[in-house]
Amino acid sequence: MNRPPKPPGSKGRDPIPRRAFLRGVGVAMALPWLESLPGLDRAMAAAEPGEPAPFPKRFAVFFMGNGISPDHWWARGEGADMELGRTLEPLAPFKTKLNLIHGLFNHSATGLGIHPPMTGNLLSGVPIQKGAIIHGGISMDQMLARHLGQDTPQSSLVLACEQPMTGYHETNFSNAYGSHISWQSADSPVPNEIYPSLAFDSLFENRGSLRNLSVLDRVKDRAAQLSRQVSATDKVKLDEYLASVREVEKKIERLRVDKSRAGDRARDQGRPLLSMKRPENGLPEDLREHARLMCDIIAMAFQTDKTRIASLLLARDLSALYYPFLNVRDAHHGASHNDTSDGYESIARFHLSQLAYLAEKLDAMPEGTGTVLDNSCLMFISNMWSGTKHDNKKVPVVTVGGLGGTLATGRSLNYLDAGDGNRKLCSLYLGIMDRMGVHLDHFGDADSRLANL
Repeated sequence: MNRPPKPPGSKGRDPIPRRAFLRGVGVAMALPWLESLPGLDRAMAAAEPGEPAPFPKRFAVFFMGNGISPDHWWARGEGADMELGRTLEPLAPFKTKLNLIHGLFNHSATGLGIHPPMTGNLLSGVPIQKGAIIHGGISMDQMLARHLGQDTPQSSLVLACEQPMTGYHETNFSNAYGSHISWQSADSPVPNEIYPSLAFDSLFENRGSLRNLSVLDRVKDRAAQLSRQVSATDKVKLDEYLASVREVEKKIERLRVDKSRAGDRARDQGRPLLSMKRPENGLPEDLREHARLMCDIIAMAFQTDKTRIASLLLARDLSALYYPFLNVRDAHHGASHNDTSDGYESIARFHLSQLAYLAEKLDAMPEGTGTVLDNSCLMFISNMWSGTKHDNKKVPVVTVGGLGGTLATGRSLNYLDAGDGNRKLCSLYLGIMDRMGVHLDHFGDADSRLANL
């Protein structure tokens, strides 16, 4: 998305050339942090002698609608000895780097009916409006983008694996509330990018005829030159990075053709492309491929400091996604009405595994003495606890990553009996924003930080 104007009173820094670039025909390809290239980052030079180099902090939120499988969403103990419920097992490699946060809720989303009103302000905490005119509040990811987006080429990535719904729900709330989690203003959600090819092209500035040229071919001469200049360790890192870009690019090339053909079919039939079902609409037929490609794109964006803020809507509210690879016959929403079933538990676990996939990729990216994951916070959230009961008096939240050591991890935190004033989602958001250098007096319905975070 376009970079927003710097907000009044913002203390955001001027953009810092944090990375080396491989420049080629129509592309400036940002590289991961390379230790053997000194002088590239004024922020690094500003570190006190003996102090760890300051790295940017990143935030990503993953959303799955209609709740989780409550019987299997739990954690006991701390650190490496933590026990995890079945749904959370994909995160087992990150026990020391995660927090399961139990009992939080969004008061403004309770008592208004099911589905869209449970989702429209999940990341803002601001009451939403019924009827033809949508109105709510800016989401916390976009508040971060508003304050920090000036420091990166893109202020945020807003991605989705499912098309938005149109029209209205029986509660008289617009289905837009259930189809978007990122809101750039009270009246406007950020459009979800659902096509991996378009998200990739945005990341690498592919426009027009440049889409027919490999990104790596356009920078190969500079890449060869740089490879001779860096240390052996950085050469391995550079080679691994370029290989990962090429692997994603090869998949994108096929999907770009699929999308083009889908556009031709839509025009021939006189239909909007978004009204067509996958794969006729050009989206990957296999949801697993779709979700992982979106995670790959977020990983590359974080590694190269293209952006520090991302959201990925895995399955919207009232989701119509199917999971034949899980041997589940019902669509997501229908399956959620039996959230104690093995089928729905496998759906919830599948979506958690996407968070684990991104965490694994970021944790394999060295950055100073740690990893990109260590300087990030990945948050998974749903709009309700139980789809069977449509209960959102508490919502599931798990985070991975320590935001540069500012967020303690390896814990299971329970706020259910702390009183409604002490278990607000927006209090969690204030605490996360604080750690990313965005300090607000209040956000949504909260004016205090979550205790013990």
